[in-house]
Amino acid sequence: MHLVQRVAAVVLTLGLSASLVGCGFHLKGTTPTTAPVAYSKMSLALPNGTEELHEKLAIYLGATGIQLSNNPDTYVLHVLEYTPQRQELNGKLVETLLRLTVTFRIEDAQGNPVTEPRTITASRSYQYNVETVNTDDQQQKYLNQVIIDDVAQQIVRQISSNRLPKVVTKPAAATTQP
Repeated sequence: MHLVQRVAAVVLTLGLSASLVGCGFHLKGTTPTTAPVAYSKMSLALPNGTEELHEKLAIYLGATGIQLSNNPDTYVLHVLEYTPQRQELNGKLVETLLRLTVTFRIEDAQGNPVTEPRTITASRSYQYNVETVNTDDQQQKYLNQVIIDDVAQQIVRQISSNRLPKVVTKPAAATTQP
């Protein structure tokens, strides 16, 4: 009887442990989607014509705990370059390649770079037959939204994982007098 009780206790313990893991229980701590404390408040500086990216960044940054603020003492996520591209390859089918390249960095309140510039690229392609149905505009509009969403998620993931390389300041060269 003693052996049966031990086996039952082990099975019960393993069963309870498996059910806790299965339901998503985890110990409280930092999660990979939590932004670094240094970037808890941030403002966005994007070029004109990038309203969709601004909206997606606001949503995803808020989800990681970053509060968007227009205070002059906050860090700034500065998009330095926003370059959408469209390439078309003609043949029996038309293949269109959409690509978006975004370069960004984080700056302090005075505009000094805190991180090195980082470039992110996302692309999608689609094909259609011009002779049958012209769905080019619908597909392009949808895939542009997908690409912008992908870029916004990549930017926020890099900020929240704190993988952006910091700017290395070089010490001032000492002047020697003869």
